[in-house]
Amino acid sequence: MNVGGLARLLQIVEREKPDTRVYQASSSEMFGNVDGLCGEKTPFSPASPYGVSKMAAHRLCQIYRERGLFAVGGILFNHESPRRGPEMVTRKITRAAAAWANGDRTKLRLGNLQARRDWGFAGDYVKAMQLMLQRPKPQDYIIGTGESHSVAEFVTQVLSALRSLVGGDEFSGPIENFVEVDSRLIRTNEIHDLRADATLARKELGWQPTVGFPGLVRMMVAADLAAAERRSTVIVAAPPMTR
Repeated sequence: MNVGGLARLLQIVEREKPDTRVYQASSSEMFGNVDGLCGEKTPFSPASPYGVSKMAAHRLCQIYRERGLFAVGGILFNHESPRRGPEMVTRKITRAAAAWANGDRTKLRLGNLQARRDWGFAGDYVKAMQLMLQRPKPQDYIIGTGESHSVAEFVTQVLSALRSLVGGDEFSGPIENFVEVDSRLIRTNEIHDLRADATLARKELGWQPTVGFPGLVRMMVAADLAAAERRSTVIVAAPPMTR
């Protein structure tokens, strides 16, 4: 799907409206396991079918760019927000946190707690996409914060946010009180650490992230707390008036 849909789109653009500007959502998963920061010249070595498909789509975009289309690839590292899908690890954790705040002590099962990712705010990254499409010439850009945090650190930050937002000494304990490792959730060929070198985007686009890691986590926890409160509110309709 990552390649086929893009291929059809680029064919239509080339044939019908070649002055269209196309943005390709590329991924940090294309890099696989890399020691250090990943920049635009870092070789791709994907470790998953998803990463391979994203790399193929990215290359396809470059080919059409050589044929004269304005096609840019934004190589985005993990971008999160309260709208992140509930199947993703960050939302799994923040949704579980909302349940913990309401007294549920069911432990969340997670995979590799030491896997590290460069997590940033999706709103900042959408601004970068828009900036890429305003350039005089198409160019691929790395977008990320340059910092990585482990899944365990994410959980720790979530507990800190809970202490700030709802209070309670029970959120001061070790993360093992709230999560447990399930070996079945550990990915084959796990990527251990991903960090972005967004120097080019900062220089040419004037882009930089505005939301740091603690602020991002707090934002997501607050949103899931509010969503849980809405779900728990029961509106009882008034009985019909009678004469």
